[in-house]
Amino acid sequence: MPFKFDADGHIVLQEVNGQKLPVFTGADGKEAPFDADSTVATIGRLNGEAKGHRERAEAAEGKLKGFEGIEDPAAALKALATMKNLDEKKLVDAGERDQAIASAVKSVEEKYAPMLKEAETLKSQLNTHLIGGAFASSKFIAEKFAAEGPAGVEIARALFGNSLKVEDGKVVGYDAQGNKLYSRTRHGELANAEEAIELLVEAYPYKDHILKGSGANGGGAPNGGGGNNGGKKSMSRTSFDALSPPDQAAFAREGGVVND
Repeated sequence: MPFKFDADGHIVLQEVNGQKLPVFTGADGKEAPFDADSTVATIGRLNGEAKGHRERAEAAEGKLKGFEGIEDPAAALKALATMKNLDEKKLVDAGERDQAIASAVKSVEEKYAPMLKEAETLKSQLNTHLIGGAFASSKFIAEKFAAEGPAGVEIARALFGNSLKVEDGKVVGYDAQGNKLYSRTRHGELANAEEAIELLVEAYPYKDHILKGSGANGGGAPNGGGGNNGGKKSMSRTSFDALSPPDQAAFAREGGVVND
């Protein structure tokens, strides 16, 4: 510890509450008196508290092991209460017993079904938002696609949207064989959304028709049922999906816009 010394080589002392304490200089250059007794006492107290926390955590973990495999504690407690209330003397017939149990299970399912449906809906909306955001914010699409602006984003999403999924809150890419896409620079780690989009485009057999500077020879794509978007061709997503890959690529190269 960098204690402060006077010109004679003695440690400088500072009086605090009638007690002379050595002065040390911290890494920030500030000086402060050092109370060794108080520091040792504090360390001992913190060690004692840490030990107590650890022992309580270990005890709690031990108790929880007996409940391993129970995914929904509330439902389990309700089922136990239902079974306890069944009057075995009155439910002599096995059919009546089964009917009572089925009724109890149905009651639980009906109660939680709307919540599960709502959760699935919210999850689907979030996934759609995350995947759509990945395409909309893609630098690769903005710089490399022949169709610029929203048109390029819509073309990319129509071609590769099904190859992206949301897992654990992150966008993950899959190749045509259903294998996860991995980063080329962060070896052993999954590709992020931007990397996945680039890998999917590079593996696309008609990539030269949708990227800039490909030297592709035009033609092939239909007008998509008419309609203009600033002078550009447009068609519905259903019509676009019905096109052959070469026609999709040609439509994208000509700056076509896909409308939802």
